[in-house]
This record gives sequence, structure tokens and C-alpha cells, in this order.
Amino acid sequence: MVEIGFLTESDRVGWEALARGKDAYFKVGRSDDSYERTWRRLLDDERIRGVAARLDGRMVGIAHYLFHASVWYSEKCYLADLFVDPEARRQGVATAVIEWVARDAEENGSPGLYWNTLEDAPARALYDRLGRFHEGLILYTYRREASRAAVEAEAGSHASAVLPEQQPGSR
Repeated sequence: MVEIGFLTESDRVGWEALARGKDAYFKVGRSDDSYERTWRRLLDDERIRGVAARLDGRMVGIAHYLFHASVWYSEKCYLADLFVDPEARRQGVATAVIEWVARDAEENGSPGLYWNTLEDAPARALYDRLGRFHEGLILYTYRREASRAAVEAEAGSHASAVLPEQQPGSR
């Protein structure tokens, strides 16, 4: 049986091993400081939460999620990370974690739980069964410097283009 509970101080070593496993799988590099900062947030910030999933007492999965305001709803819950040790997959761990997080979200006034995944993620079959796939929905992310470089490159091909230097919040 899968047991799920909030992360505690004593979970640090197991959590970090799984977090680094997740990052290695997705080819994400992070500094030791980043893991430390995230660990502190998971334990100290009431809107950011971390849970551990255990099989036979051994930590085999982690999830990180956060609550945030919503324009149209009271609040939403975003499942930022879900990772299960490859040796423990296909044993109901991810399903149990998602259901646990959804219940915690609802109990805390966030009936809407959502997450993102890669198109070719091995867990897509599970996600398609548990969640609702929005055909045609495209996720965009914005990084100011990269976007500015793209705009400047485009502007270079159009002599009349002007880039505004407006500060956020100003009109």
C-alpha cells in the first residue's frame, strides 16, 4: 500500500535523491543552493507544499505543489513536480499522489488541480486517464532576455520597428 504524507526534516536525504533523479531525467542542472532553497520553501512556506510517497516504508516518490490566486476562481492548485523512482513505477504511486494532492487542494479551498507534462512523457497514459487533456491548448513561457533578443532580431529586419522601454506597471 502507498503511504503519502507531507515532507518533514527527516525526509531531506530521500527527497534530494528523488529531486536530483527528476532533474537528471529531464536534463535540468541545478546548484546545491537551489536544492537547499527549494527544501526550505517546501517546509516553511504555507502555500508551497511537498509530499513523499512510500512503499513498504521506503520513499519512492515526491510531489511539489502550490496554491495561487485565480482570476475566475477562488484559488487554484498547481502540481509543479511529480516524480516516482523508476523501480517503483506502475504500482499506483503516481495515481495515489495525484489523488492525495487533489484532496488536499480541495480541503484548502482549491478545487482545481492542474499540471503540465511533456508530449512524449511516459506518464501521459496515466495523466490522460486521471485528468482532462485540452486538445489544442499551447503552453508558452516567457523569459524577458530571450524574448527581447528575438524581438530585436525581428526589429533588425524591419527598419521602422521601435522597442518601447516601458517599465512594468507604467502606461
